[in-house]
Amino acid sequence: MIFFGRLPLHRAIKSIVHVQNYIKFQKGYPSLPVLTLMPSQKLSRAANILRAMILSRAPHMIRDRKYHLRTYRRCMVGTEMVDWLLQQSTLVYSRNQAVGIWQALLEEGLVVHVCHEHQFKDKYLFYRFRQDDQGVGTVPSHNDKKEAEEELQDILLTLAQIGPDAMMRMILRKLPHDRTCEDLEIIYEELLHIKALSHLSTMVKKELASVLIFESHEKAGTVLFNQGDEGKSWYIILKGSVNVVIYGKGVVCTLHEGDDFGKLALLNDAPRAATIVLREDNCHFLRVDKDDFNRILRDVEANTVRLKEHGQDVLVLEKIPTNTPNPDGTIQSHFKYSVMAGTAEKMLEYLLETRLAENKNEDPSDFFLVDFLRTHVIFMPTNKLCAALLSHYHAKSYVNCDEESASYALTQRRSVIQFVHEWFSIGPSVFKGEKTIKAFLEELQSAVEKDILVLQSLSQELHLIKSILQYIADKKSPIEDRPIIKRKFSPSSVLVTKKSSSVDQSTLPNLRQPIKPDDENIFKVYCAEPNSTLRDQWTVLYNRLLRQARDNLCLGEDLVLCEVKSWERTSDALIKKNVDPLRERGQTHEGIVVLSSRGSCNLHYELIYKVFGAHQFKKITANLELFLRRFNEVQYWIVTEMLLTLNVSKRVQLLRKFIKLAAHCKQYQNLNSFFAIVMGLSNIAVSRLSQTWEKLPSKFKKMFADFETLMDPSRNHRVYRLTVAKLSAPIIPFMPLLMKDLTFTHEGNKTYFDGLVNFEKMHMIAQTMRTVNFCRSHPLEIEAPSTAKSSSEVEEYIRNLKVIDNQRLLTKHSYKLEPRRT
Repeated sequence: MIFFGRLPLHRAIKSIVHVQNYIKFQKGYPSLPVLTLMPSQKLSRAANILRAMILSRAPHMIRDRKYHLRTYRRCMVGTEMVDWLLQQSTLVYSRNQAVGIWQALLEEGLVVHVCHEHQFKDKYLFYRFRQDDQGVGTVPSHNDKKEAEEELQDILLTLAQIGPDAMMRMILRKLPHDRTCEDLEIIYEELLHIKALSHLSTMVKKELASVLIFESHEKAGTVLFNQGDEGKSWYIILKGSVNVVIYGKGVVCTLHEGDDFGKLALLNDAPRAATIVLREDNCHFLRVDKDDFNRILRDVEANTVRLKEHGQDVLVLEKIPTNTPNPDGTIQSHFKYSVMAGTAEKMLEYLLETRLAENKNEDPSDFFLVDFLRTHVIFMPTNKLCAALLSHYHAKSYVNCDEESASYALTQRRSVIQFVHEWFSIGPSVFKGEKTIKAFLEELQSAVEKDILVLQSLSQELHLIKSILQYIADKKSPIEDRPIIKRKFSPSSVLVTKKSSSVDQSTLPNLRQPIKPDDENIFKVYCAEPNSTLRDQWTVLYNRLLRQARDNLCLGEDLVLCEVKSWERTSDALIKKNVDPLRERGQTHEGIVVLSSRGSCNLHYELIYKVFGAHQFKKITANLELFLRRFNEVQYWIVTEMLLTLNVSKRVQLLRKFIKLAAHCKQYQNLNSFFAIVMGLSNIAVSRLSQTWEKLPSKFKKMFADFETLMDPSRNHRVYRLTVAKLSAPIIPFMPLLMKDLTFTHEGNKTYFDGLVNFEKMHMIAQTMRTVNFCRSHPLEIEAPSTAKSSSEVEEYIRNLKVIDNQRLLTKHSYKLEPRRT
C-alpha cells in the first residue's frame, strides 16, 4: 500500500497516477533515472565540472527559490541552464542539444527535478545537482575551479555526443499520447538505422514511432520471458545483448544490438519458443506490445491496394493518409499512394500515368520517379525499358478518334518524352555511352517528327529529343574525348593508356576523367621469356586474355593467370580459372577520384553494379573501385610512413602532422580520407608504439581521442551519421559505410516477391544514392595552399604513394622500432 501522509487530495491523485505510469513503463518514467545503479564515473565528473563552472561564472543560478509559498533550496531554472550551456561553447549550438545534455545527466541521477516529477525541460522548472539535492553540496575550491576551466570543453564535447541518445530515450519514455510531432520525427529518424526494421515500409515505421516503449534492465542474467509463456511483446535490442535458450539445448544463439525477437509468437498467437536471458548489464530495448502490433498489421493490410490482371497481382500500392494546408488555414485530408511492389511494366505504366501526366501533383516527398530511374537497371534493363517506352508512346492512336481519346494519346506521348528528359537529367553520361539508348532516341525522334504533322503542340518535345541527340553526338565533350592518360602502378600491376583523338589539352580542366567500358588497356604480361603486352578493353574476360596470350605470344596451351599479392609467396598465388571480367584488377595505387557531378555521374549505377555483381550487368565498376582502393592506400601509407621513420623525435613530429592532416580533412569535409588517416594511426602496428604516443603533446592526444569518437561503430555508426546530417555539400563521405548500407539492404531484402519487384527495396537503395548525390551536389571551391614545393611535385607524390600493405611485415617493423616490453 502507498501512503501519502498529509498530501492534498490533488497531489495524492497525481502521485498515484505517476506510480501507475512508473509501473506500466517498467522504470521508463522520464523523470526517473534509467537505472538505479550508481552513475558512471565519467558523467559524475562531468556533473561536478559543470557545477563548479556555474558556481564560478554564474553563482546566482544556484540559489534558494520561492514558488507557491514554498522554498526550494539551492536549485536552478531549466531555461537558465540551457542559456548558460549555449554561452559556454560553440559545441552546443541549439537549445534542443542543450536539453539533451542536461537530460543525459538527469538519467544518471546527477541532476534531478526538485519534486522528481519531470524529465529535463526548457521551462521554468526547478532542478538541482545531486549533491545539492542530498544536502552535501560544497563550494568548489580555487583548484577545483581551475581544473574545471581546463576540462570544460572536453566535457562538453563528450556530453554533446551522448546528448542525442538521452533525448531519444527521454522521448521513448513518454506516454505515447504525450509525444509531439517533433518527438515522432526524432523516433522515426532513429528507426531508419535499426536493421531489424529496415524491410518495413515508411508508414509502418511511422506507426511504430508512436507506440514504441523504452525498457531497460540493469543486471545480466535477468529473464525477459520464459519458453512457453504467452507472447505479449515484440522486442528490439537498442543496447546490449541477450542469449536465446531452449530447454534441452541450452544457449542456441546470441542476439546483439539491432536484432529483434518475440515477433513470431505474436504473428502466430503461439507460446514463446525460447527463453530470453540478458547476457550483460545495462541492456536497453524498444518494445511493441501485442495490441499495438496487431493493430499496425491490420492497418497495413487495410491500407494495401492490389491491382490484379488475369487473377495475378501486378501492382501493390500502399495508401498513405496525408494532410495538406489550404490557403484559408484549414487542413485538407487526403490519401497518396506509394508503390510497394509490382511488375516492371506495370510500375512503368503507373509512373507515366500518375507522375508525368499534365495534371500531376508536385510532392517533394514523392521519390517514385527518381528511385525508378536510379534503380531500373536491377529489374528492367535499358533495352527492355527503351522497348517499353516506345510501346507506351504508340499505345494509343490519335487517328480517327474522338477529342477525348486524341487528348489522351497526346498526354501519353508527352509523358514518355518527359520521362526520357528526367532520365537524361539524372545521368547524361549514360546516354552518351549506351548505343541502345541512342537507337531508341533516333526512333523516338522519327515518331515525334511524324506525329508533329498532326499534333503541332509536340514541337517543344521534338526540340528536347533533338537536344539530347545533339549532346550524344557532341565529340568535344571532355568525358567522351580526352588525351592519352598514363598511370603508374605497383610492379604487380599494369600500365594503362587510353585511346583518344587529338584535342586541345589546354581547354580541359585538370581533373581525372571517368573510366569508360570501351577504354583500352595495355596489359603487361610477366613470364619467363621477355615481358610482352596485350591490348584490350576494360571489360576483358580472363579466358579471353588467356586466348590472346596463347595466340599472339605463342605461349602454349597450358596457361594459367595468377594474381600475386604483396603478402603472399609466388607459389601461393591465386590461380584464376573463372571467366569474370578482369576490369579493375590492374589498378591499385592510383590517384584520388574526384567526386564531382561530371567526373563521376555514373557513380550511383556503379554502386549498384558493385553490390549486385558487375558480371550480371556486363558493366565495369572501375571508377568506384579506384575510389574504394584509395582508402586502403591512404590508410597503409600512414602506417608505412610512421614505421619507416626510425628516430623517435621525428616519428612524434610526423604523428603530429598526420593528426593535423586529419583535422584538415575533417575541416574540408573529406571524411573518407579523414577515416583512412585515423584508422591508419589506430593500426596495431602504430598504436602500440607507446614511446611515440607518450611524447605526443596532450593537445594532439585530445584531438585524436575526439577523432576516434567519430569512428564509434555503435548504433550503426550513429555518431558519424548525426555529424554528416549537420553538414552541407560538398562532402566526400566515408564510402565503405555507404557500401555496407547498400550491401545490407541488398542481402537483407529480397529483390522479388511472388514474381513482383520489391520496390520497397529499391526505395532503400535509392535513399543511399540520394546521400551520395547530396554530397556532390556542389563543387569544392578552395584556394590552393601556399607551399614551398611546386604543385606538380606535390601532385606527383600524392598520386604515387609508396605503401606497404603487408600487415605481418608492418608488425615486424613496429617491433624493431619498439621491442615488446618484458
